[in-house]
Parts: sequence; structure tokens; C-alpha cells
Amino acid sequence: MPITPATATHSTSNGTAEAILLELVDEDGNTIGTAEKLAAHQAPGQLHRAFSVFLFDEHGRLLLQQRALGKYHSPGVWSNSCCGHPYPGEAPFAAAARRTYEELGVSPSLLAEAGTVRYNHPDPASGLVEQEYNHLFVGMVQSPLRPDPEEVGSTAFVSAAELAERHAKNTFSSWFMTVLDAARPAIRELTGPSAGW
Repeated sequence: MPITPATATHSTSNGTAEAILLELVDEDGNTIGTAEKLAAHQAPGQLHRAFSVFLFDEHGRLLLQQRALGKYHSPGVWSNSCCGHPYPGEAPFAAAARRTYEELGVSPSLLAEAGTVRYNHPDPASGLVEQEYNHLFVGMVQSPLRPDPEEVGSTAFVSAAELAERHAKNTFSSWFMTVLDAARPAIRELTGPSAGW
């Protein structure tokens, strides 16, 4: 993973990683505290701030990411371009841009806010729970991807029709359709009616 100013502050001087803290929020998205990342995802889950990014190419195709097999949560499943959690006090937009670069090795040529969605999705495979207040972002990617293999198993650009076919054949993250549906108005505005989103 590339070291950025945001990630550098979360490593100790002897090179060991500190516990990653997430920002806990109330139902209106107001910060009410912090919790360790894994603890926040253990059943029944603690409501915390998250983000989801949907990136498109110039043909209106969505960039999908297959999560690396080594991920502790939802390994090997397909999901949106990038998702994650802001550090406590980090703006969701900054976190989305940071993690897009860390995971995919690119900076979006355009990134815009696309609203928020709140959900509760248990993951039957792991027993973990996604209890999230999720900030949505849509954008464009025009540079070659350089995915971090520890984060990303594979990537694919798909049209709306191809996504429907893939969704019938592949395993997707428990939160994928919820965040996609919530982001659709902004996605349609970005890609235009001909893209079919």
C-alpha cells in the first residue's frame, strides 16, 4: 500500500500498525465517538461512517473491483470501484480520493458527491455486519489502473447490461446493490441516458 500522509499517521515509529479507528455516527450522520474497525463490524454492528466510490470510463462503463482473497471481510467478492472508511475527523471526500489512489493506483479525473445512504447488511459468510452511514461519490477514471494486489484481486469495466449478467453469475458484496441504487441518480447525470444506468 502506498504511504500517504493519511496512512503514515496510522503507523507506529517501530513500523507496526496501530488499531484502525472508525468514526461512529448517529442516525443523522453526526459523529458520536470512535470504535476499532473489527469491533465496529462484529454483530450486531455499530453505526459508522463509510464511503463508496463509483468510477466510470469515457464509454459510461462502471469500474468493478473484486476484493482480494486476503481481505478479512467479504474476500473474493465483486463490489463497486472503491469503498472504505474515513479516519476519525477525515472528510469523506478526502478519504474516498485517498483510498481510490491506495487501492487502484489512480486519482479520478472527476469526483463528485452523490448523497448518502444508511444500511444494515449482515455478511452470512463471515458473521460480520455492515452497519453504515455511507457517503456516495461518482467520478471518471482516465488513467491506467495500478491495483494494489493486497486490496484488489481483479478489476473490470462493465456496461449496465454486462453488470446485470455478472450479478446473476458472480458473488457481489452484501452492500453493493444498496449503494448502487442510492447512487443511480448521480450516475445517470454523469454518464447520460444512453449508458442505461
